[in-house]
Amino acid sequence: MSNKELREMDDAKLTKTLMDTRHELFSMRFKHATAQLENTQALSGAKKTIARILTIQRERQGA
Repeated sequence: MSNKELREMDDAKLTKTLMDTRHELFSMRFKHATAQLENTQALSGAKKTIARILTIQRERQGA
């Protein structure tokens, strides 16, 4: 997801997206450990998406 898409979301949807992305990351880590994950680039992509969401949430808390 892009920053623009994430910033357009409201707080509730952003929180749900964060939970979904964390669950997806957990699943990918498990698949990676059992050598079933084909696209290992997706791991870093999910981590970056989580970081983007957390950054946006912190910005909104401070504003």
